[in-house]
This record gives sequence, structure tokens and C-alpha cells, in this order.
Amino acid sequence: MKRAHVFWFTGLSGAGKTTVAEGVAALLSERGVTVAILDGDDVRARFHTHLGFSEADIKENNRLIGLLCQEQRGDADVILVPVIAPYRSARQSARDTLSPDFHEVHFSASVDTVAARDVKGMYRAARDGKITNLIGFSPSAPYEPPEHADFTIDSGSEPVSDSVGRLFRHVLGVLGQPC
Repeated sequence: MKRAHVFWFTGLSGAGKTTVAEGVAALLSERGVTVAILDGDDVRARFHTHLGFSEADIKENNRLIGLLCQEQRGDADVILVPVIAPYRSARQSARDTLSPDFHEVHFSASVDTVAARDVKGMYRAARDGKITNLIGFSPSAPYEPPEHADFTIDSGSEPVSDSVGRLFRHVLGVLGQPC
């Protein structure tokens, strides 16, 4: 029976988590590795619409995503989880629940960088006062970067193709497969 390794991404909105997850998943699939992606936005829209964006609701959303990972572990070799996951305590809870095959991947990019990209228009909305709790941007919604991530992507300066390639090779190494 399979027991998927879980790669739990964390980083600001717009840091490239979903883009890199999709690229890595495609490369892994070409190698015959079974991959599931539990994207934070998709999971929230499909299963957790009752939750808001308070600290308590975000932590609960992360907890529920962890449970989804547990449920799907037997169906995949790898589960990629691109979520903001802004709170260290929630990420630690996910690690506690999903270890020993839990791997925290930090997408490092400054607020200025992701605000300049503004892929979803959220940073503009926050500047215009339409969003008051944008994680890492609004004073009331801090982002707590990992103190000791298992792998770091410098998405503020590294091209997406390099990020995809590096993470792909890292995942293969974790799985014990040659590059």
C-alpha cells in the first residue's frame, strides 16, 4: 500500500506555490510517480466554504487539509499542498499529524515582489481597503516564515523553471529515485 510523502508548501499569496506544484506534478507524472495536488484555494472553495480568514479559521482550514492528506495518502506517491499556511503552529501541527513523511517547502518572496506580481488582484484590493486582512500585507494578518524549512524556493528571484527543476530533483531524492 502506498503512503504518500506530503510536501506542504508555505508562502505569501502570489509566491508561485501552485505554479510550481503543477510543474513538479507534471514532471513526476512523466516518471510514473502518482501525484495529488491539494491546492489551498481549491480545497477551501470545495470543502471549507464555511471558514473565513480569521487566524482561528485559517488554522482550522490547515488542520482539515492535513486530514485530507491523511485520507489520500494511500492513493498517491506524493501529495503537493500549495497553501499559504501562515502560522508556524499550524504547520507544526500538520508536521506532527503527517510525519514522518512530511516535508515543509518555503516559498520565499518579499511582500513587494508578490504585490508587484499581484496575480489575483488581492494586493491592489488590500491597498484600496477592500481587503483588510491580507496575509503578510495587512498589519492584522502576519505571515510567520518557517524557522527551519525542509526545502526553500527563492521565488522572489529564481525563475519558475529553476524552482520547478530544483523541487522536482528534491522530491525524486526523497523518493530514492535517480534524477
